[in-house]
Amino acid sequence: MNKKLITISVSTILILALTACAGGFQLSLPIGKAETEEPIQESPTPNEMEEEETEPQILGAPDLDGLQAAYIDIYQKVLPSVVSIEISTAVAQSMPSIPDFPFDFGFPEQDENNDEEDENENEPEYQQSGAGSGFVWDRDGHIVTNNHVVDGADYIRVRFSDGTSTLAEVIGSDSNSDLAVLKVDVAVDLLHPIQLADSTRVKVGQIAIAIGNPFRQSGSMTAGIVSGLGRSLALESDLLSQVSYTIPDVIQTDTAINPGNSGGVLVDIAGKLIGVTTAIESPVRANSGVGYVIPSIIVQKIVPFLIKDGNYRQPYIGITGRDLTPELAEAMGLDASQRGALVIDVIPGTPAEEAGFQGSDRTSRVDGQEVRVGGDILVKVNDQAVDDFEDVTAYLARYLNAGDKLTISYLRDGKENELTLTLAARPGTGTQAPSEPEEVAERVWLGISGIDMNATIAQAMGLRINTSGVLIQQITSGSPADEAGLRGSYKPFELDGEQVLIGGDIISAVDGQEVDGVDELAQMINTYQPGDEATLSILRDGKKGTVKVTLAKR
Repeated sequence: MNKKLITISVSTILILALTACAGGFQLSLPIGKAETEEPIQESPTPNEMEEEETEPQILGAPDLDGLQAAYIDIYQKVLPSVVSIEISTAVAQSMPSIPDFPFDFGFPEQDENNDEEDENENEPEYQQSGAGSGFVWDRDGHIVTNNHVVDGADYIRVRFSDGTSTLAEVIGSDSNSDLAVLKVDVAVDLLHPIQLADSTRVKVGQIAIAIGNPFRQSGSMTAGIVSGLGRSLALESDLLSQVSYTIPDVIQTDTAINPGNSGGVLVDIAGKLIGVTTAIESPVRANSGVGYVIPSIIVQKIVPFLIKDGNYRQPYIGITGRDLTPELAEAMGLDASQRGALVIDVIPGTPAEEAGFQGSDRTSRVDGQEVRVGGDILVKVNDQAVDDFEDVTAYLARYLNAGDKLTISYLRDGKENELTLTLAARPGTGTQAPSEPEEVAERVWLGISGIDMNATIAQAMGLRINTSGVLIQQITSGSPADEAGLRGSYKPFELDGEQVLIGGDIISAVDGQEVDGVDELAQMINTYQPGDEATLSILRDGKKGTVKVTLAKR
């Protein structure tokens, strides 16, 4: 069975998008001879058109020289802003791999200084190395990269384009936007901050150039185009304490991106940042022509918080939803042309519940499946039209922060209403600064990623609509969950416009205490100590059972 992988790539590849914006390079590429004044002729006959089409049109040498000069100028302008990032992390030899860890280059090196008194002396450690990318943010020594490049790293080294290298530390990170900020102490003349472009003005078809460190080949340059806008990039954590999250408003490019690109930049023809290279979609962990980039407008909003506070509180309404399709609209007695975002669930204790939003309370058969309908339909956010659910999440990601007010227009029973709410912080975000590594290291570990059960997932799995708990998405190899025999999900399923996996174990209780969702399960697990045993009540293939898990320190 062919399996499609979303591969997080790591290395210093700058993606420079060549856009036709004012003040940038003007690429004039006339084809063939220059125009001259000639008498107007009659339109050619079909035969004449065929003859003209068979004659090749050749790009003149002066035009090639101009294009070549433009590429060279972009490279020389942006390269000083790009850095390579090298990391290493101590890994127990018994663990075959770490999911989402930056790509390993070379063979593991045994740790010769392993303490014989260490409680894990039977599991010697080695240093697993990786490489990533980043770019200079300001002249204070702040370097921006992807969170997954440096997450969990014991050792981080930043290398500049002139060969200068220095150690770096993480001063801020946000896993839900996959951004992190490093701090280096170097001479100011080494720091060439990247300039920012407005990613909301990016158009499909713009030329895109990547400069970076694929496969540790520093200073490499590739070119392509912006091939898509408004994509969603699903992130999943291998730790239970963080909910899977989707980055909205992502830019897609066909520029060659390979392992080693993560944390690099996408720039326009003026050398300005369009976004941060984050992931590729490929069955072989190499360039397949589909790469994903976090847009600069999100980067510009979040990075200052990471520098100041060390974390970022993601804005949160407290709903789940899906696009309102013509079929769903008709099922709700609306015109098929009506567009918007249909509210499926309203999360208790959130701004949405306090404001009085209503979720879907009945089902209807659409395309042969039972789907939930009847909830409020969001049609505007702060006077911006909402065509689909992505419009809502993208607006929050681009312009708003926790604590901001948001005015929402919505349809209920066919009538338009309006309310204003104050955004909360998404649960689990902005609560743990990266300056507390010892506390994080001591947390007990289960080793799964999961999502909250809801009626839609339950129906898809053939379960009762009120089935609650945490559906296991993935299990980390060598983790307590893996050793206990818990099972992850394996069947792709589209949930509210996003791809998730279903079919795995559902954790419904811990030592007899019921579990309603991921956050509650994380809180329960964190009350245990390494070595404690917990009995998990699970639902597997529709049958109830229990599994004993010996929890451990990560």
